[in-house]
Amino acid sequence: MALPLVIDIAIGQLRRRKRQSIVSIMGVALGVGFFIAVASLMQGFQQYFVSQVIDIAPHIVIKDEFRTPAVQPAVAAFAEGAVAVRGVKPRDEIRGIRDARGKLAALEAVPGLAAAPTLRGPVILRYGARDHSVALVGVEPERERRVTNIEKDMIAGRLEDLRATANGVILGIGAADRLGAGVGDIITAVSPRGVAVTMKVVGLFSTGLTALDQGEGYALLKTVQILQQRPNVVNSIRIRLADITQAEPLARVIEARFGYRTESWEETNSNILSLFIIQNAIMYSVTGAILLVAAFGIYNIISTVVHEKTRDIAILKSLGFTEGDIARIFSVQGFVVGAIGAALGCLLGWALIEMLAAIRFDFNNPVLRGQRGFIMSRSALPFIFAGGFALVSASAASILPARRAARLNPVDIVRGAA
Repeated sequence: MALPLVIDIAIGQLRRRKRQSIVSIMGVALGVGFFIAVASLMQGFQQYFVSQVIDIAPHIVIKDEFRTPAVQPAVAAFAEGAVAVRGVKPRDEIRGIRDARGKLAALEAVPGLAAAPTLRGPVILRYGARDHSVALVGVEPERERRVTNIEKDMIAGRLEDLRATANGVILGIGAADRLGAGVGDIITAVSPRGVAVTMKVVGLFSTGLTALDQGEGYALLKTVQILQQRPNVVNSIRIRLADITQAEPLARVIEARFGYRTESWEETNSNILSLFIIQNAIMYSVTGAILLVAAFGIYNIISTVVHEKTRDIAILKSLGFTEGDIARIFSVQGFVVGAIGAALGCLLGWALIEMLAAIRFDFNNPVLRGQRGFIMSRSALPFIFAGGFALVSASAASILPARRAARLNPVDIVRGAA
């Protein structure tokens, strides 16, 4: 039988049941629309977080520690024996990455890779009667600007001012507020070893992350080495890549080559990234359930149509319609409802995204830097996924009623009617 005739009959039956058809279409549209809006909201926040992490932090960090403790001599000597070693005290040794300059040269020979040495240590900053503890990071400005975007986050001063000023320091805006100090003020930095150095505030930065803005500062590498009494020592090498997707495999290669613990940005933020996976699973489950409920509504309507149209089915079969034609009539109804609902749902989802993106909150201090409203992703993926899921679920919901209609025997129908 010609397909246009099958489609015409299917659409005609939907038109004669306008109320039920509209309810089914709206159910699919609402499910698709809310799915798109929630998915865009979740993806927007996650993409913002990842971009901030990638923007602020280096992609790979080599630390002056080892992933597993050194094998004890007794265990090494009796590798196959039943040996248990307990209460081993760590040796008193100078921490730091050995031959850091050689490792830097080897890393910088890799295309698309920038590396910078740092020495990070705790200090107490003193300004007048106020004290505040921070982690002071010793950097080389010319290398540091290639591995982090600290310059972009600076709201006062420049990174080069560290070299232009003797014992200059750049503070996070939170640390400066705690001290009550500003650019040009003279403060005192005291290390745990009792070394005190007078420093001048030459810049301020604001990353939007409270932990960094309140707990970090930057100074020249040589200055921090003097403060910590660790001359020519660095305790980390920070790396930035042109292709961030290579961070994890390259980190494993570097760790295998140098032996020091090497963490990619994915490993450092693995807990939060795992939460994103759980968050996405919950979101897809809840919004997917809405679409499944809409699919059951389609199943119920088509089943009712099959029950009410048994005589029409008998007439169609007597006119030469095959079982395949009958099945296609009711399958087309499910597909049409799903297609119209998916199209309207995509429009609704787009409208919800724009509406949520326009909402603004009156924060004195925004939780997310530069953001006073919802962060929405405008990726096409939620539209494709939601629309496809709606079409598949609507079409699947019509399969059983369509098969039941195709199996009806016209003789039995006529006898039952008689």
